[in-house]
Amino acid sequence: MPGQVGVGPWTGPWPADPRYDPELLAHGDRRNVVDHYRYWRREAVVADLATRAHPFHVAIENFGHDHNIGTVVRTANAFAAAAVHVVGRRRWNRRGAMVTDRYQTLHHHEAVAGLAEFAREHGLAVVAVDNTAGSVPLETAELPRECVLLFGQEGPGLTPEAREAADLLVSIAQFGSTRSINAGVAAGVTMHTWVRQHADLGEAW
Repeated sequence: MPGQVGVGPWTGPWPADPRYDPELLAHGDRRNVVDHYRYWRREAVVADLATRAHPFHVAIENFGHDHNIGTVVRTANAFAAAAVHVVGRRRWNRRGAMVTDRYQTLHHHEAVAGLAEFAREHGLAVVAVDNTAGSVPLETAELPRECVLLFGQEGPGLTPEAREAADLLVSIAQFGSTRSINAGVAAGVTMHTWVRQHADLGEAW
């Protein structure tokens, strides 16, 4: 049908591969997944994504119930981030994630200190993104391969604790009248910069 997303019921003999979900084979797969994962069980998709994950993490502060977190999660999934970390409030608006949170590894930290400890334990450099004094241009910065890309909430940006925890502080070049760009957009720009510097583009879908 015009405008319908996904595929209908499987035609022909069913595959014997245990990654396939009998319910999806019988009724069709309307999920927001790439064709490679059509008809797969959710657990199988998650397991396969883990083998494709890049060694960068994404973190966003959520002290004011930021509505951009769903968008950040969706973009992190698209770029195969190892995990997304929400710092502050545990609850966040999942609408923008478009159900990708079901396939993305998620962590929660009550405060920036918890994220910083996680980064130290896993050998990850903390790269904070904010248009503030002391930052270097993202466009010329060399991002660490193994890192956490840390973003502040919409409006106030990064907290002082977040900037203090950073090993590197970068800013995105702007040329218009607005003081800042949307946090979800900033996250997408920064993740794509990491991809351009470190990812094997031959592995892209």
